[in-house]
Amino acid sequence: MNFINYIKDKVLFLILFFLLYGILLLLFFAFKIQSSLILAITFLFFTFLGIIILIDYFRKKTFYQELLLSIEKLDKAYYVVEMIEEPVFYEGKLFYQALYDINKSMCEMVKILENQTDDFKDYIEMWIHEVKIPIASLVLMAHNHPDKFDKNSKEQIKRIEDYVEQVLYYVRQEFAEKDYFINSVSLKKVIANVALKNKNDFLESKIDLIVENVDCKVYTDSKWLEFILNQIIGNSIKYKKEKNSIIKITVEEDLEKCTLIVEDNGIGIPETDLSSVFEKSFTGNNGRRKGKSTGMGLYIVKKLCDKLGHQVKIESQEGEYTKLFLVFSKNKYYDVIQ
Repeated sequence: MNFINYIKDKVLFLILFFLLYGILLLLFFAFKIQSSLILAITFLFFTFLGIIILIDYFRKKTFYQELLLSIEKLDKAYYVVEMIEEPVFYEGKLFYQALYDINKSMCEMVKILENQTDDFKDYIEMWIHEVKIPIASLVLMAHNHPDKFDKNSKEQIKRIEDYVEQVLYYVRQEFAEKDYFINSVSLKKVIANVALKNKNDFLESKIDLIVENVDCKVYTDSKWLEFILNQIIGNSIKYKKEKNSIIKITVEEDLEKCTLIVEDNGIGIPETDLSSVFEKSFTGNNGRRKGKSTGMGLYIVKKLCDKLGHQVKIESQEGEYTKLFLVFSKNKYYDVIQ
């Protein structure tokens, strides 16, 4: 709270004060009051004014500074009323009461919205689990009756399955900490599961999958990591070159971290798009060209990695390659507990 601004706010009060003081001086001179008495009264008058202003300034400054500091510390600023004490001055009491009523109304509204969100999330999860049954039946039928399902039909079924799974993980990513289980996970096993899931795409798209030096264990949730890696592999398949397509998966390990690298020689990402690939619904030039991008895959990957405590980075050169790095920190404390 700035003192100069405080004085500016009191300018009307000060004008009235000096006007009253001028009238008193005229009365003093009219009644021929001794100059020594006028000086004494003037000294008391201005001393009293200074004391009133300073007391009022410092008690208000204390309250408003505490209010602003509390707001800065809080993630949810509307809880600030719980962090400050009710002030002693009347204006502050009115402000505090107004703040309390606003906070109460906001908390009630937030609770209603949270309940609605939870209900919607539960419904979406239930719907996804229900719709997975007919999708699984279609996949099984396509496998058992290949003569009745052409390549395009199988591709569309796979797309539906992937999009349904993406929706499920998007809904869950806000509450990921309630769903994941961190333990020691073999990257080799996770990569094998993802490769098996995408084997038909590799074969049909004539993509060579190269896996080297992946015998490493990291602390993560295997289910979430499989989804993350599947999204990354899916992008590499989607944005492949027409000929001689390669996806290479390797692991680099040191004392502090283990880095999973997924590299492809696909169409790459334009430099102008590279900084935005993890943003929600960002499709970029490649997404518009292919016409099959939702812009949600890498966004969900980034969100899940943040929840799990992993880093995700990307490098690319248009027309040459794309490299995506998943960095897993090594947790010695977890080893001791185990």
